[in-house]
Amino acid sequence: MSKIYDTASAAFEGVLFDGMSIAAGGFGLCGIPELSIQAIRDAGTKDLTVYSNNAGVDDFGLGLLLQTKQIKKMCSSYVGENDLFMQQYLSGELELEFNPQGTLAERMRAGGAGIPGFYTKTGVGTVIAEGKEVKSFNGEDYILEEGIFADLAIVKAWKADTTGNAIFRKTARNFNQPAATCGKICVMEVEEIVEPGELDPDAIHIPGIYVHRLVQGTFEKRIEQRTVRKKETA
Repeated sequence: MSKIYDTASAAFEGVLFDGMSIAAGGFGLCGIPELSIQAIRDAGTKDLTVYSNNAGVDDFGLGLLLQTKQIKKMCSSYVGENDLFMQQYLSGELELEFNPQGTLAERMRAGGAGIPGFYTKTGVGTVIAEGKEVKSFNGEDYILEEGIFADLAIVKAWKADTTGNAIFRKTARNFNQPAATCGKICVMEVEEIVEPGELDPDAIHIPGIYVHRLVQGTFEKRIEQRTVRKKETA
C-alpha cells in the first residue's frame, strides 16, 4: 500500500479527532511542517495538546492554530516570538507545560523508543520539578520525566523514498527526528520523493518504519528573524 498522498488534507483523512495529542517537529520556523499545520487548521480539529519546542509566530506555523483557538495545551520550551502565545497563556485561555529544551527532545526520543520515563538533573530544585518524583543517584537528585506517546506526529523532511526512509537537511533536523518516532501515526511532508535505493543508507535519519503517510509539496520557508548589516560604502 502506497504511503504517498496527493495533498496534506488527504493525508489526514481518518486520523484527526478532537482532544488528540500531536508531536510537531521544527525549531522556530526552521523545519516546521507547514502543510500539515494548515491542513489541521482547515479540518477544524480542536482541544489539541501539542508537543513542540515553540509555537511559530502569530500568523505562521503553529501560530495559525493559536489564532483559531484549536490548541488547548502547549508543551513547549520557548514562548517568545509569538505574542498570541503569550497573551493566551497569561489570560488563562491556553494551558502551558514548560519543558527544558533537552528534556522535551529526550521525552520525544524516549516515547519513540518505548521508554515510559527517565531521570534527569535538569529542573531539580525549580518549578519544573513540582509534582514529579525525585530520586537520588550517587548522592545527586534527579527528577522523573515521562516519555511522550502522541496520537500523531507531524514532521518536515528534505528528501524521502517511497517507503518513508528520510533525510533532514542541516539544522532543519532539529525536533523533527525525535518527533517522528513518538507518534502512533507519523505524517511527513517532504520536498522530494525518490525511489527506494536512491538514498545513501548511511545518510538516512529516519527509517521508513516510523513514517506512515508522505506528502510532497512546496514550502514558504519563512525566515523568523532577518538580520543584515548595512552596505558598506567605499
